[in-house]
Amino acid sequence: MKFSSTSSYVATDDLVMAVNAAVTLQRPLLVKGEPGTGKTELARQVAQVMGLPLIEWHVKSTTRAQQGLYEYDAVSRLRDSQLGDKRVNDVRNYIRKGKLWQAFEAEGRVVLLIDEIDKADIEFPNDLLQELDRMEFHVYETGETVRARQRPVVIITSNNEKELPDAFLRRCFFHYIRFPDAETLAAIVRVHFPDIKERLLSEALTRFFEIREVPGLKKKPSTSEVLDWLRLLLAEDLAPEDLRNDARTALPRLYGALLKNEQDVQLFERLAFMARAQR
Repeated sequence: MKFSSTSSYVATDDLVMAVNAAVTLQRPLLVKGEPGTGKTELARQVAQVMGLPLIEWHVKSTTRAQQGLYEYDAVSRLRDSQLGDKRVNDVRNYIRKGKLWQAFEAEGRVVLLIDEIDKADIEFPNDLLQELDRMEFHVYETGETVRARQRPVVIITSNNEKELPDAFLRRCFFHYIRFPDAETLAAIVRVHFPDIKERLLSEALTRFFEIREVPGLKKKPSTSEVLDWLRLLLAEDLAPEDLRNDARTALPRLYGALLKNEQDVQLFERLAFMARAQR
């Protein structure tokens, strides 16, 4: 089954093409884009559309590639040997399977999400090259080789916080999720808020794109943030006229859902001050 937009996820034509191309080539799909543009949700939607289980591996700054394969708990084995526990005779009792092992040994095909790979050390992607390419790895403690029963659909996300190695990029099908234009963003909003009034939607998106286009903005609001903002606007039952910026600060109503640091708030306040001074 091929991937396409769903009732809860609006995918552009080029994103649909990228997903299906990666599946056909049996290559990991590397998805980059601004935070909040639906990269992680993409993997969940692919799993749903294709009717496959989803295994999620969320990478942190302390995550090591080996953890995705397995971890050998030598400390527990030593402690159990001191206590005379018979489990120490089988080293397999002290091996914890990682997300890749779980995906490889699954009876059917699965979707494997490696989320925010750029958070980890720069060597992290290189340490997974062979495993993702050959779909197998060796367990040194037991001497066995774990091979994928069926090649999983691998989706890797990155917020572009650091460059990824060329050797790793060569093994992936790449797609950059561009920030949606006004028409696509309106379609995304309607999926989440089907009853929203067109005047409110039009006014809200106009204000939203005005904010994104302000020069010097440190953190541009994303798709997820405009959805949070609209949820608040609807909860407050605000009219389109209520969305006009505060004349004193040039800030929109409920701006805390859109602006996420004090530098950007101060930027809008400075712009309002300069505008008043020029009158």
